[in-house]
Amino acid sequence: MPVWLRTTLAVGVFGLLFWLESRRPLRHRKVEAKLTRNVRNLAVAALAAGTLQFVERPVATSFAEFVEAREYGLLKTVQLPQWLEIVVAVILLDYTLYWWHVLTHRIPILWRFHVAHHVDLDMDASTALRFHFGELAVSVPWRAAQVVVIGVSPLALSVWQGLLLISIMFHHSNVRLPLELERWLNFLVVTPRMHGIHHSTVPEESSSNWSSGLTVWDWLHGTLRLNVPQNEVVIGLPAYRQPMDVGLIEVLKMPFSTQRPSWQLPEGGTPSRPETVVSAERLLA
Repeated sequence: MPVWLRTTLAVGVFGLLFWLESRRPLRHRKVEAKLTRNVRNLAVAALAAGTLQFVERPVATSFAEFVEAREYGLLKTVQLPQWLEIVVAVILLDYTLYWWHVLTHRIPILWRFHVAHHVDLDMDASTALRFHFGELAVSVPWRAAQVVVIGVSPLALSVWQGLLLISIMFHHSNVRLPLELERWLNFLVVTPRMHGIHHSTVPEESSSNWSSGLTVWDWLHGTLRLNVPQNEVVIGLPAYRQPMDVGLIEVLKMPFSTQRPSWQLPEGGTPSRPETVVSAERLLA
């Protein structure tokens, strides 16, 4: 997939979601002005995009070309039609990304970088782009391992990258979909209500809904949680509740400075939510 096509598609999807967020917002609570946040998030995203373009993409593409030339990796041991090989590669890349996401929350050094994504005090399509450039840099060995072990061709890699970008912009967006439509979509892909719960200040809720594309991985591993009403979800991390805590410079310095206990409120204590009788697999409005 040519860079110009990926870029055009990404800009078009972002623009559409930006417009829909103003017309049909899912969460009405706003801590910061949307323009202020979007400018900051896009500045963080610009550094991330540079890391993708000049660090991750050359490495991942080189390994994919090696895989293709040497017939290396899991998918190259079986003879599949090209279309089916791409489909399986995308599915396996999505599954291994699920585990990378879990690791970014579980391993302290990785969480130092990932925290910059979670401290956003509101969530919309721009949040999907605000990953710390350091997180993308440290993910390069994992991406290379994904490509080599699975046996991902350059075409399959490009298709997955394009689909992933659209997916994360969609499920980070603040777009209110009809509830029944979203319930049906949730059987297949991650949706805004589902991922909003992952960005909750309640630790047990943040430790769920790890999937980035297909929801099957959360269903399979018992990490799916849908039974939290969106009007009760507080976005962000308990330790960083003020706009001054998450300014551009503060976000960029975050992995390299002393971090606060992420799940502890400034006044003490940890956010929690009473247990509900509603099944965790039942998406609420």
